[in-house]
Amino acid sequence: MEDSMYGSSDEEYYNGAYDDDENDNEYDRDPEPEYDSDVSCGKAPSCRVIRKESLLAAQKEDLQRVVDLLSLKEHHARTLLIHYQWDVDKVFAVFVERGKEKLYAEAGVSLEEKDDQHPASEPSTEITCEICFEDFPAEETTMMDCNHRFCNDCWTEYFIVKINDGKSRRITCMAQKCKAICDEGKIRDLVTAKDPNLAEKFDRFILESYIEDNKRVKWCPSVPHCGNAIRVEDDEYCEVECACGKQFCFNCLCELHSPCSCVMWDLWLKKCDDEAPTVTWMSEKTKHCPKCHKIVEKDGGCNLVQCICGQPFCWLCGEATGLEHSWSSIQGHTCGRYKESHLKSADTIEDYWRLTHYYRRYKAHIDSLKIEASESKPKILDKVRSLEAKELQLKDFSWAMSGFDRLSLSRRAVACSYPFAYYYFGDLFANEITKEERQIKQNLFEDQQQQLETNIERLSMFLEELFANYPEDKLMETRMKIITLSTVTDDLCKKLYECVDNDLLVPLQQATHTIARYRSKGVEKASELPN
Repeated sequence: MEDSMYGSSDEEYYNGAYDDDENDNEYDRDPEPEYDSDVSCGKAPSCRVIRKESLLAAQKEDLQRVVDLLSLKEHHARTLLIHYQWDVDKVFAVFVERGKEKLYAEAGVSLEEKDDQHPASEPSTEITCEICFEDFPAEETTMMDCNHRFCNDCWTEYFIVKINDGKSRRITCMAQKCKAICDEGKIRDLVTAKDPNLAEKFDRFILESYIEDNKRVKWCPSVPHCGNAIRVEDDEYCEVECACGKQFCFNCLCELHSPCSCVMWDLWLKKCDDEAPTVTWMSEKTKHCPKCHKIVEKDGGCNLVQCICGQPFCWLCGEATGLEHSWSSIQGHTCGRYKESHLKSADTIEDYWRLTHYYRRYKAHIDSLKIEASESKPKILDKVRSLEAKELQLKDFSWAMSGFDRLSLSRRAVACSYPFAYYYFGDLFANEITKEERQIKQNLFEDQQQQLETNIERLSMFLEELFANYPEDKLMETRMKIITLSTVTDDLCKKLYECVDNDLLVPLQQATHTIARYRSKGVEKASELPN
């Protein structure tokens, strides 16, 4: 890619390291391998893969913590955790702040002393069920922890209905106004006697509640589904990689999109679905008249077109011109750079120009990312294999794939920075940021963005070189350029994240716009949870 497209600030971006005549000694020493360390904005969250086989172990781990602290039975601990969405820390916090009685009452845990007025051990005892009003021997009735006793048939039918309705996680007592949660062991025993398959379904629902009701555990969104779940230990605003290879945002389960917030990303996807095809077609087939701003469609080959209002203009740049033209020039025509005056027209035209500006750049980087993954990566691997087969003094060629990984990570980040910019510097925060503040912040952000973009393209350029055919001295030079560029790009990527997080989002004090922390090593791979 030509340097001229980046303006006169190239030397500033790379500190002059590309001037081969004056800076050859830049490559005589290895730079500090910053891009290999886990440089992140704060502590990176740890995450684990939960497979079917390890789901029970994961649940038992949290249950045991509550059992040990509160000296409860396991089913009571599970009732507490389901109520508090498997947040052990929240259970402990409520226990400390509000006391044991309040903790149990809110979750429906009843620890009342057993009522022995109808002991089940006396077979001659007859008990009237207050549901069906039939008399039953005591052994054909069941009493829950809340001291309410009904016949086994009524309990069983009640449990079957609840399980079939998908409400098996928190089945309350049948007694009127009683909010106590029934003992899952007694539920299981009664349902098993009537329908063993339904009892298995009940057990599955109870087990899967650890994922369905737990904000720190989510199913992997892979299609087809791999059957794995991911548990994060620290921060739910993170990007993770499942054991199946699927990478996703843990908070919204969408594809990777930082430094764009989940809220902005959702708006962007809807915007792309609704308007991107129109934007693409209109940007290719139409232009706005510089005089009346009506949409003009070109139906011929000449780049001098005329609107119905009579205004002639250049199709390439959209500037107003004269009508006369020759093979080499158009009267009154000067092709210029993008001008802010385009945004001074009506709101609909302003929205069109803004969306076109940001969408084109986002799409260009996403397309480059796909091409690099499908075409450039295999070529780099071939070049590495070719170098390994040669008798060279240099034996380690991991720098090539490390450079490619840095390129992919950084290109995705800069691509997703365009949707962020579209919303942040648009109308989303118009009531919170003055025009003057917004312009200052936009200049700061775009400086960071452009520096990162410049070095991404340079890194891509060096990785595409046929360095496998270079003599060893030139190979060493290329190696140092790729390593240095990887380090520079990593540092600029980190600064862009810090700019978004600290300078742009934090002052707004909006918790709804939170981004995943930057991880120099890329998306965190979830480790296996032992069975």
